[in-house]
Amino acid sequence: MFVDERHRAILDLLAARGRVNAADLAERFQTTRETIRRDLTALEEAGSLRRVHGGAVSFDSVATLELPQHLRAEQNLRAKTAIGRAARSLVATGGESVLIDAGTTTLQLAAALVEAPVGPEPLVVVTNSLPIAQLASGAGEQIRLELLGGSVRSMTLSTVGAQALGRLACLRADHAFIGANALTAGFGLSTPDAAEAAVKHAMIRAARHVVVLADSAKFTDATLNKFADFSEVDVLITDAPPPAELAAELEAADVEVRIV
Repeated sequence: MFVDERHRAILDLLAARGRVNAADLAERFQTTRETIRRDLTALEEAGSLRRVHGGAVSFDSVATLELPQHLRAEQNLRAKTAIGRAARSLVATGGESVLIDAGTTTLQLAAALVEAPVGPEPLVVVTNSLPIAQLASGAGEQIRLELLGGSVRSMTLSTVGAQALGRLACLRADHAFIGANALTAGFGLSTPDAAEAAVKHAMIRAARHVVVLADSAKFTDATLNKFADFSEVDVLITDAPPPAELAAELEAADVEVRIV
């Protein structure tokens, strides 16, 4: 494939998804990551996209960019699977209670819990994610499942709103596993939608131990709605070391960073 053809293909993917990942592009076009980085740099210099850690995003609206659940599920799947399995190891025994936030990385945690139940007592799982609830329901008696009520967002297949927030205000779980659209030095954890941010914040407040699951593509510019400071997080599980400024803030906040 010629360079110009590859550039057009990258821009087509960006138009469809809003974000592209350098590793995925290298695999798709059967070339090196260094070649893709040069492509993205050239396209940024031409004003066609904006480089972020791990890839690029559209110039349209970084702060409010949100992709449908089925598209996000395809991105960085290998990393998300490894992160989910690592998070599974933090659930030590049956009888514990966990809050699992909506997201495609947290979905991989749910898959790991179904594949390797903790037993012998059932694990209590509370989630606002329809896909996670559907997956966890297949575990039978190994998981005691509660799907939070509320309005369903078609973009994320999650429940949000007063009903979900009211229920979370009455809970005190052992762990909360939280996803994020962005982890940004100087800002914290953020997500494009205000209703999603409110549920994430409520889950954090409702748990004794807070674990953020985020692949390295999330080390990027802040999205619109902040939902937590790093000081509210106990553990970050990710697939690559955070950039220096972000790493320093995580260390200052005493966040344990686990890299898979």
